[in-house]
Amino acid sequence: MINFLDLHKINERYRDEIDSGIKKVLDSGWYLQGEENKIFTGNFARYCGTKHCIGVANGLDALNLIIKAYGFGIGDEIIVPANTYIASILAITQNGCTPVLVEPSIGTYNINPDLIEEKITNRTKAIMVVHLYGQAVQMAKIWTIAKKYNLKIIEDAAQSHGAGVNIKDKFLKTGNLGDAAGFSFYPGKNLGCLGDGGCVTTNDDELAERIKAIANYGSDRKYHHIYKGINSRLDEIQAAVLDVKLKYLDKDNQRRREIAKYYLENIRNPKIILPKTYDEKSHVWHIFAIRTEERNKLQEYLKDNGVQTLIHYPTPPHNQDAYKEWNNMSFPITEEIHRTILSLPMSPVLTDSEVEKVVEVLNEY
Repeated sequence: MINFLDLHKINERYRDEIDSGIKKVLDSGWYLQGEENKIFTGNFARYCGTKHCIGVANGLDALNLIIKAYGFGIGDEIIVPANTYIASILAITQNGCTPVLVEPSIGTYNINPDLIEEKITNRTKAIMVVHLYGQAVQMAKIWTIAKKYNLKIIEDAAQSHGAGVNIKDKFLKTGNLGDAAGFSFYPGKNLGCLGDGGCVTTNDDELAERIKAIANYGSDRKYHHIYKGINSRLDEIQAAVLDVKLKYLDKDNQRRREIAKYYLENIRNPKIILPKTYDEKSHVWHIFAIRTEERNKLQEYLKDNGVQTLIHYPTPPHNQDAYKEWNNMSFPITEEIHRTILSLPMSPVLTDSEVEKVVEVLNEY
């Protein structure tokens, strides 16, 4: 069976360095908010091109903390793509804000910038862009809209470590394309730890200090609490693991691009719709998602022929039981994507022969 994602094989490549990093933490006797956090968050901030990186417990907390730190709450609206993973929506509603759903572009799966402005009201506070499946949102038009209406841009960069956009001959990475960004380091991400983890990146000094305090029980110094905070911290072991893997992120992303290029150039089946990308650097292919009207049948066929696939995601947020109040809403493009999407094997440890086998099986369908 060609696995969709082999996490053991991914991490085994760096086993000695990971073991050494974990041993360093154990030997230090310091397990939270210590030296490993400082080292990793400093390195990741430099990698993204931002002034600040704050380690937190997970990607949902990262988004939640950004919204909380801005003081957005009941009555405030945040624009967000309708086809995102539910975490983007949860971060908004957990702060009492109202998500305003916008359809994506069907080829790229990212929010359609042409549909944003019509959704803005006097209650709109921010646009949350989601770099879905690893492809950076093309930001030029969104920056213009945000400036026109004085809106914050929040990036959900949970799937896009290392992706970016070219602006006037300068490459800007996700995490540095808005006012603040939330990353996830869930094990399956392009940069994943050995459990849950996340961070916030920003160039805003005041926002960074607020997020640090809110994430630490609302405390700016020990036993002094200036906010009604939460407990959300990236632990030292995960920071040490992430710092090892960060060194190899660009190499791993390049391998993903090579696999995606082979898929795009060689999958030739009229029943399969391939994803679209802006340019090579805009996408790090966290997910390679095809579409087909015969998804369930194709998925079963692939399984029978030794290829594991997953569905990202079978049900859009507005059709989830958690948001029953939205169940009668209609987002035709989002619904078509969620009905037809299928994710092919994609990881830096796939061999050429495995990639060729996936293509061969798909073309024979």
